[in-house]
Amino acid sequence: MWILAFSLFQSILNVVSEDLHSSLYFVNASLQEVVFASTTGTLVPCPAAGIPPVTLRWYLATGEEIYDVPGIRHVHLNGTLQIFPFPPSSFSTLIHDNTYYCTAENPSGKIRSQDVHIKAVLREPYTVRVEDQKTMRGNVAVFKCIISSSVEAYITVVSWEKDTVSLVS
Repeated sequence: MWILAFSLFQSILNVVSEDLHSSLYFVNASLQEVVFASTTGTLVPCPAAGIPPVTLRWYLATGEEIYDVPGIRHVHLNGTLQIFPFPPSSFSTLIHDNTYYCTAENPSGKIRSQDVHIKAVLREPYTVRVEDQKTMRGNVAVFKCIISSSVEAYITVVSWEKDTVSLVS
């Protein structure tokens, strides 16, 4: 009888011990957007961890679990999502401009990260030009800098020049 009681007590201790040493948490939950150059690719870690070790998975915002696409997208064993460099002709909105999230799971339960928007910026030649304006001599003319919409969000006008002489910073 005493052996049975001791065995039951030991089992209870093991359960309590497992509960006390089991956790699931986010390491860094602030990642909301990843913008990367198509020529470099990117690595996006899943910001979760736990004890015992967690199983990490990546999903599209639609809830579809993502799969490896050789040479294009890969999920490493440590849960890091890798998107490989690619030429502009291989751009795919599904992979290169989409919203993802990851989950972490262990005996403590399952948690879901917030959405992370991953966006590739294509490294292509572009030109910046000044919009033609007409005005009469002595009047004010307002010039506008025209930047291609594909790179507009990543370009900042820092000065205006005429014949390589800076006009205004």
